[in-house]
Amino acid sequence: MMQKKAIMGLALAAVMFAALAGYLVLRWAQSPVASGPPKPPSHIVLIPEGSTFQQVAALLKNEQLIRSRSAFLLLGKTRAIDRKIRPGEYELDASMSPQDILTKLLAGRVVLHPVTIPEGYSLTQIAEVLAAQQVTDTKEFTKLVRDRAFISTLGIEADSLEGYLFPETYSFAKGTKAREVIRAMVDGLHRVWGTELQEQAARMKMSLHQVLTLASVIEKETGAKDERELIAAVFHNRLRKKIPLQSDPTVIYGLPAFDGNIHKRDLSVMSPYNTYRVQGLPPGPIASPGAHSLRAALFPAQASYLYFVSRNDGTHQFSSTLAEHNQAVEKYQKQYFRKRTRGNLVAHGA
Repeated sequence: MMQKKAIMGLALAAVMFAALAGYLVLRWAQSPVASGPPKPPSHIVLIPEGSTFQQVAALLKNEQLIRSRSAFLLLGKTRAIDRKIRPGEYELDASMSPQDILTKLLAGRVVLHPVTIPEGYSLTQIAEVLAAQQVTDTKEFTKLVRDRAFISTLGIEADSLEGYLFPETYSFAKGTKAREVIRAMVDGLHRVWGTELQEQAARMKMSLHQVLTLASVIEKETGAKDERELIAAVFHNRLRKKIPLQSDPTVIYGLPAFDGNIHKRDLSVMSPYNTYRVQGLPPGPIASPGAHSLRAALFPAQASYLYFVSRNDGTHQFSSTLAEHNQAVEKYQKQYFRKRTRGNLVAHGA
């Protein structure tokens, strides 16, 4: 009897020891790989598309972010997680417990990258920015921005989204779906296109498409912020008097290829964007205008100007009559280029 009790006591002790050992091992496995100062460096861990939870656990173990793959899988079972975790980049470090790591993965708190779309960029240039940042599939992006069926789902009736992708700084995760990127940029436009602008557009009997079109031309004509209302006044005056806009940026947009210099022959090209030949606005925006150009298109300066010419310093000379304009062209263009030509000849002769 005494022997039987001793055996039972030993067995119970063994079970308790095994349970304690298991508890200690589990606590060890569920503790951070690194603890105490200094804080270990962060790891950017990429969870590939379609990864299973088992593959995620193996990846974390290989990155030395968890102590035990099996313990992490067990933790996942207690959380009743789905087999897949949102793909993307996660910033993790070895001071995080497996519980903290799992919480971050389940919340999908991926690394976001700032992506700046400058004012005046075309769809082609925006695609180039996204390609450089590796944010999304640029082929899919390029296809969708000209897909009328998709565009209509955004509540926009246009042949392309040229001008509708608002220029600002966004935060995107790498591998973001092209649809999500586009929707975010269209939402950016709607945030700016508020009640005040909508009411002013209604008073001027202009649609959003027309406002974007005019604003995009203003955006491309000048980089000087304090000139945009004056540029807008010129174009509004010309539209009212039925004078062609004669805007070089619209001509350039309509060219199949542009070598960096606009030529006299380019002004004769038959194109709906050639505002030297076609009266009124071009058929659509030629770039993405910023908020200032949008406002300028709707709130032009009160001025009688019909002409402007570059002063070759980033600003323009504005004129109300053709005679004044011709004098400005002589001063800022013809004399300027004659001086440059003479200077080049002297330099070459020297």
